[in-house]
Amino acid sequence: MAGDDSGEFQAGQSGLIVTVPEAEPAVRAWRDRLDPSAPAGVPAHVTVLFPFLHESLIDDGAYAAIGEVIGRHRPFDARFERCGRFPGILYLVPDPDLPFRQLTQAVAERWPETPPFGGQFDEVVPHLTIAQGQGDAVLKEAEADLRGWLPVTARVSSVDLMVYDGTRWQQRASFALR
Repeated sequence: MAGDDSGEFQAGQSGLIVTVPEAEPAVRAWRDRLDPSAPAGVPAHVTVLFPFLHESLIDDGAYAAIGEVIGRHRPFDARFERCGRFPGILYLVPDPDLPFRQLTQAVAERWPETPPFGGQFDEVVPHLTIAQGQGDAVLKEAEADLRGWLPVTARVSSVDLMVYDGTRWQQRASFALR
């Protein structure tokens, strides 16, 4: 869930994610080793918006607003059948990706002060990160192993609010798609 390769998180940071528990058997060992968010408590996921509001700004009104924005979207199925790459990053590609893009767009429009990934990228590409900050040989090894586990199909019915407490990421709430 980190916005860069550093793996450094700050207490009070939050993010909105779609967890993909169906992918855990395929990706857990690789993520534990190669994705700094995994050992910090973040499950296999597709990021909806990170960084989101600082936890000090998430009050009852914010919870209600998040629920309202997420609740405008319908549950959907996603299939992960191939890997993709960014420089130094290996990820699973969700298909379709449009519902993830729509969730991100809706939340970013409601909270324009929290652009996806801090505004680092012109286009936000939905993905489930496996490894980041790694060399090509490591990424090739992970990708070769993952091919034997794919495809993975997941039902997306909620978005989780995760908050970093200074040691680990904790799920604070789950918002249903309706």
